[in-house]
Amino acid sequence: MNRVVHPIEAESYRRLRARLDTSHFPPLTRAVVERVVHSAADLAYATDLVTDEADLVKAHAALHAGAPVVVDVEMVAAGITRRATVCRLRDAGAGPGLTRSAHAIRLAYEQVGPGALWVIGNAPTALEELLTLDAAPALVIGLPVGFVGAVESKAALRESGLPAVSNVSEKGGSAVAAAALNALLYHPTSEETL
Repeated sequence: MNRVVHPIEAESYRRLRARLDTSHFPPLTRAVVERVVHSAADLAYATDLVTDEADLVKAHAALHAGAPVVVDVEMVAAGITRRATVCRLRDAGAGPGLTRSAHAIRLAYEQVGPGALWVIGNAPTALEELLTLDAAPALVIGLPVGFVGAVESKAALRESGLPAVSNVSEKGGSAVAAAALNALLYHPTSEETL
């Protein structure tokens, strides 16, 4: 993907790297950590994020091969640049024992099937619902934010064994979830580096 980096972004990354040494991270992990830290101006994400380079390599390949990207809310979709996303929140409804966000995840899975990249930055119940499905995701970016259910849903994601990006604290949100996906979008493919 040919992408022109604005001078403000370049300077921001220069300052980030002056304050935070990310050179020890493998390439895709470094890209995710730096973009998340950049999106939140929060250096603590460097030790809060949980990633696996092998999972990121496979997800990067799936993303660049055209795997669908599903988001839990339109705010996440708005932050993902240069890629169409699926968000079914507008079509969803709440019911007994089912939040609107959880229903939207069910609807999205019915639409895209297995192999998608799932980007959840808002609702812990969306992440919880995804974990009940046999979604066989290429990757789950599980970074919902909040004091109720966020930590628990992210811990359940890590315990599931699914390929994932998550964090251990209550923080998260649409901007950082979108940033993690954008890091994979912006990272060159092997063809681009030849």
